[in-house]
Order: sequence, then C-alpha cells, then structure tokens
Amino acid sequence: MTSPEIATFSELALSPAVFKALEKTGYERPSPIQAKTIPLLLAGKDVIGQAQTGTGKTAAFALPVLSMLDLQSMQKTPQVLVLAPTRELAIQVAEAFQTYAAFIPGFNVLPIYGGADFRGQLNGLKRGTHVVVGTPGRVMDHMRRGTLDLSGLKTIVLDEADEMLRMGFIDDVQWVLEQAPKERQVALFSATMPPPIRKIATQHLRNPEHVTIEVKAMSAQLIRQRYWTVRGINKLDALTRILEVEPFTAMLIFVRTKTATVELADKLSARGFTASAINGDMSQQLRESTIDKLKAGKLEILVATDVAARGLDVDRITHVINYDIPYDVETYVHRIGRTGRAGREGDAILFVAPREMRMLGAIEKATRKKVELMELPSTDLINDRRTERFMEQITATLAEGGLTQFQELVSRYETEHNVPAVEIAAALAKLMQGDNPLFLEKQKPASKETYKERPPREYSDRPQREYKERPAREYQEDAEGSEPRERKPARERKEWTPETATEEGATRPARPRSSFTPDMVAPPEAGMERYRIDVGHEHEVRPANIVGAIANEADIDSKHIGKIQIFDDFSLVDLPEGMPTEIFDHLKKVWVAKRMMNLSRYEGAMGQGRSAEGKEPAKKRYDKKPFDGKPGDKKSFDKKGFGNKGFEKKGFEKKAFDGKPAGFKKPRKPKTAE
Repeated sequence: MTSPEIATFSELALSPAVFKALEKTGYERPSPIQAKTIPLLLAGKDVIGQAQTGTGKTAAFALPVLSMLDLQSMQKTPQVLVLAPTRELAIQVAEAFQTYAAFIPGFNVLPIYGGADFRGQLNGLKRGTHVVVGTPGRVMDHMRRGTLDLSGLKTIVLDEADEMLRMGFIDDVQWVLEQAPKERQVALFSATMPPPIRKIATQHLRNPEHVTIEVKAMSAQLIRQRYWTVRGINKLDALTRILEVEPFTAMLIFVRTKTATVELADKLSARGFTASAINGDMSQQLRESTIDKLKAGKLEILVATDVAARGLDVDRITHVINYDIPYDVETYVHRIGRTGRAGREGDAILFVAPREMRMLGAIEKATRKKVELMELPSTDLINDRRTERFMEQITATLAEGGLTQFQELVSRYETEHNVPAVEIAAALAKLMQGDNPLFLEKQKPASKETYKERPPREYSDRPQREYKERPAREYQEDAEGSEPRERKPARERKEWTPETATEEGATRPARPRSSFTPDMVAPPEAGMERYRIDVGHEHEVRPANIVGAIANEADIDSKHIGKIQIFDDFSLVDLPEGMPTEIFDHLKKVWVAKRMMNLSRYEGAMGQGRSAEGKEPAKKRYDKKPFDGKPGDKKSFDKKGFGNKGFEKKGFEKKAFDGKPAGFKKPRKPKTAE
C-alpha cells in the first residue's frame, strides 16, 4: 500500500497536461483518498475505495485515468467507462473530466443518461469518445442496440456503487461488467460495502487493493450555515438580494475560476457595492493592497478563488458565501473558516444546484451540523431596507451641514416656479437615483400563461427498445391433413377445499385479475399525492425500478418517494404534493420495465386518472378481446402502440395491414350479421 504521506500533486506521476490543469484549478495538495488511490491506479491495479461523498473520489479516479489515456490511437470506441447511479452525478463527473483534461488536445468525454435526446448521444458515440460516463440503464440500451462498443475498454469505474444497489441498478451493473472485456482495470468506489457489492468485487476485480478513508468531524460550531437552492432565479440576482438584506461588515465570496472573480466583482460594483477580485494572476503587491483595503474598511466584498484566499486572515469578515460549491468537504471547511475567528460568530451561505445536493449531505455529515434552508428576501423586505438606507443618507447629509447654497437654490426655484419644496426635494432624490429604481417591483404570481412563456425542456420520445433475451412463444394451428400432435395428458386436478388441501393434485385457484377494488388502497399520507403508472406485475416491474426511474427523471431524492403498490397491469405510487407541470409531462414519457409509465393522477378507481390541469381524463386502456379479423380504426391503433410495429413485437409479419391476421395457414372469414 502506498504511503499516504504525499504532500503535493507534484509527487504523483501524473501526465504534464493533467498536472497543468490541476495548477490552473488551484489544487496543490491531494486529499487522503487521492493520495492513496492515484498511485495504485497508475500502477494498473484494481482498487476498492471506501469513502464518503465529498472526499475527492472523482479526482481520485479521473486524474490517473486521464494520465493513462492512449491519445495517439485512432480508436473511436471508449477507453474508459464510468457508471454512476444518477444523471446528476453523471453530468458532474463528466464536467470534472473536462476540467482536468483542459490541456489534453482532442479529448472527448460523453455523458449518457435517460431523459436526454437519444440522437445526440448516438452522434457523440459515432464521432468517437475517450470516456463515457453514464447511468446503468442507458448504457445497457446503447450496448443492446450495438451503438456502444466496449471491445476497446481499458478501465471501468463504478462510482457510488452502494447507491446503485439502493436504487435497484445492481443487476444492470452486473450485466455490463459481464459484457465488458475480461482484460480491463476496475475501480469500485462505495461509501459502504454491503454483501451484493462485495460479491461484485469478488467476481469482477482481480486482487484488488483496498483503500478506506474515514471522514473526521470538522469543527464549525460557531458558524451559522445556510444554503439556497439554485433554481428559477439568476444566481447574481439572488446574491444581490442577500447582500441588500444581510447585515455584514465584510464579506468573502468564493468562485471556482480566476475569470469568474473579475466578472462577479465588476457586476457587483455596477450594482453599487464596493467589491474587488483576488486571484492567482494578481501580483503580490496588488494582492496585499486589496487585502489592506478590506482590513481598513474601504472594501466591502472580496471575490476570490481557493488558491488566492490561502493565508487570508481578516477579522472584519463576518460572512462567507460559496457562490460556486467546492469540489470536496475539506475545501468547504477551509472556506467558511475565514469567518467566525477568535471565538466570534460567523455566517456561511452556500449556493446549491439540485444535482449538488449530494455534496450538501456530505458537508452536514462532516461538520456534524445541519445546514439550514435559506429563503430569499422578499420584495417587501428589500424595499423596506432601501427605505431605511435612504432615510439614513438624508440624516447623515443633514448632520454634515454645508447646505446653505443648496437651500438658497431650492428657495429660489420654489419662488420662481411656484412649486412646493417637497416636490423639489422629490425631484432631486429621483435625479440622484439615476437609472436605478429605488424600489423593486413586485413579481406577479406564476400562472399557466407564465409557464407557457418559459422555453420548454427538450425531451424526445424515447425510441422503441428491442429486447431479444426472451423471444415470444409462437403458436400455430396444425396444418391441414397432418397428424395431430401428441400431447401429454394434463395432470388431474382436484377441486381445492380446506379438507383436500393436503391431497396430491389439489391446487388453490388463482386470484381473479379483476379482484382489485378501491377499498383495497389506503389513502396517501398528508403532504403526498397518489399517481398511477401503466406498469404492473405482468411486466415484471419491481419497486426499485420505479424508484430509480422517478428519482432520476424528477430530480427528487428517493427517500421522498412514498408508498408503492403494484397490481397486475398497473401500479400506484405516492409522491410529494405540488409536482410542477413540466415534470409531470416528462414523467409520462419515462420508460420503466420496458414500458412507458404514462403517469396520471389517481382518482380512487381502477383506470381513472386525469391530466396535470385536472381537466382531461386519462386515455382508456385497450380492451383485450379475441381477434376477429376486422381491422380497427387505423388512427386509434397507432395511438395504442399497435399497427405494424406492435404486430411485429407480438409475432405478426411486418406488412401492410389488410384485415387478415398473419400467422395462420388460411384466412378466416369475417363474421357477418345473421
């Protein structure tokens, strides 16, 4: 095992291009998981890394993988496959690869996950990519279609393996590993090691090295920690609202890049705040001058990167804002440690996007302190604060004196134009305000029209999947003139009764399919709403499949998904109230267990549902009845998923439908009215 006493990334055998990218991002010292894992992966060994989220696992496998890429090869198929449990994590990992490969010419990484345009992913795979980061289900789709070729794979990474187990994807992971080349390197990362994960490690990893990292609790007891969810409003507007209301003396705002420090500082200055940037490109003299201004009270806000803020110790800093969330927990703790010094209290505010909520949980675990949800200041509150500041400016100006000349001018204007002094004062105040309005306008409440004006998310209908593992049984009548087939006599069955239950051949009758009644279903819990999906026992669906599909596609944590009840040909699932219309519409098109969910609100009776607006009834289900050779309405057949494609799946020949069923030796005569 490699010694963890590695002080800097320069001690690791990373490629020059990767090391240059690390210098640009400001990383100098590897985290414990990185210090132990990177040398092992560079040596070609299989690795099991057991560490919590937020310890720097992504860099632990991304940096050595990028350093080992064969960039001279003309190979278009991926050299690396990373499996992640959710599309949010897949996107985050792909972005990390792109950041660390900033100086690798021609590098390509492709995230593939459900809910995204299939054609775009197909085009990306055709063009060629070095690294594929995907969720298990969508990776399987591409492999079955033949659009994802793993024959040239050199490394497989299983990220958050225990999470994939919890979401019901572990069988998919097992299948992907079985199809991958036998000669490949495997890195498995998991916070816990339950038996199914250990089984995968035993079956698919060769003499793996075990790396275990325990996250130590970090002290942040004197710092009030809050977070705001980045959704629906511009980050800069949200930051401006916070700055207008929060009573702070000096503030440190952290961003990820040097360019962002300058851009954000300029935008804040344009909005009336005294802000300045500090980053690694600044000379030492300019850096010291900027910090001196902050200490002297000539500067309110400092926008900085992690590297530039090293060694920064200013007692006046009362607030730290993580405008961009850090990559790991240790960085977060270092950032917020700039406030709350010498026994004083401090405030830390974190901006979190929905796909970054996993990092928020890791921060709470490491600091052993709940991070409070922060509501943005209301328009009324901001206008009240602006009024207070306006009054304070008037009071301060009156106290300074030296107003004699201005009083004479106002009196003269009042006499010559016969205008009251109060109106003149109001005009001067407006003149001083300039183009910036004194008060914010109240926003109108959201309505259906408001939602229609927003650009819709681009979702394409998911293409029909082709599954060949279980071919449908073919039934055919005996040919005319042929000998009847010899059939085995059926086992004699006795009528089941409690008295004959123990006798041989007695069989309990099957529960009738129509035995479902609304009385069987308990009402949903408070705060939950019940939905129906068109997938049930006959489609071999499991609760884990439903949880995984909804959690991935609706940006909802699986712990918020309520009771799931599976019946013969449909299921009921309880979800939190207030589902947005766009998510409702998207979930209708999501596939689970090889079928489209066709989500609808459940009204308490079998088959009933309604649209998100509560007006349109759900589509009626197709009544299954013996086929009589009469073609139905073509339009309705297309809507039901029948027609040529549907018949092909059910064993019919693919040809123009002429009212005669395929698969029979002779066409039957259509029935006629007697």
